[in-house]
Amino acid sequence: MTTEPGAGPATFPAPHLDHRAFEAFGMREVDDGSIDAAIAAAGDALVCVFFWGEDCFNCEMAKKAMLANPEPIRALELRWLHANVYAHPGLGRRFGLHGIPVFMFFRNGKKLGRATGWHGHGQFAAAVANARLKASGKPLAG
Repeated sequence: MTTEPGAGPATFPAPHLDHRAFEAFGMREVDDGSIDAAIAAAGDALVCVFFWGEDCFNCEMAKKAMLANPEPIRALELRWLHANVYAHPGLGRRFGLHGIPVFMFFRNGKKLGRATGWHGHGQFAAAVANARLKASGKPLAG
């Protein structure tokens, strides 16, 4: 805050929020009232809901990592949704989130699994593969 007489109020930077990943992967924003319909609208497609929050350092790092090498993420052929759980805390309670980022997978409205945190593309791709196996009724990969 400034101490100069006559100076206006101090300004603070806006919360860190980089939307480029949302745009790059075509992530549709959802909230408490729209998430179920958005998941249902995807039908047979594998849906990934990216649960994040403003000023979440790990969320921003996940987005940066995804943007640094987007083609392997796109190759997973996911239908993307995203939800700010700080703005919509009911989603955090509903889905049992104890930290973010969390990537949760759904198909035909059924929850198939999750990846907690961003531990690199390999871990994320393995979580996607396990969600697909679960959707097909096959045993999960190690």
